[in-house]
Amino acid sequence: MPKRINASAALLSLVLVLTGAFIARAQHKNPPLAPIDLNTATVEELQQLPSIGPQMAKEIVEFRMKSGPFRRVEDLLAIKGITKQRLEKIRPYVKIASSDPKK
Repeated sequence: MPKRINASAALLSLVLVLTGAFIARAQHKNPPLAPIDLNTATVEELQQLPSIGPQMAKEIVEFRMKSGPFRRVEDLLAIKGITKQRLEKIRPYVKIASSDPKK
């Protein structure tokens, strides 16, 4: 009986390790290849950004709809939950496209 318990415990440990590895890999994101425009990005596109999940992406879009287009990337700091540290993680992956064709 002890061998059976040890085998069961070993199998359970293996399952837990593999599950943890799978979850960790699923949470790892590949950031966008080119910066995305904060004024046109969808919720799905915003979720590609490091440390931005579905809820935060939704809040960014809602903020943009309510307050108008972003003028600078730093405007994200007005959104609850976006700290200076989070902004610095996503800064390389976002941009504000000029609406003026002369610029």
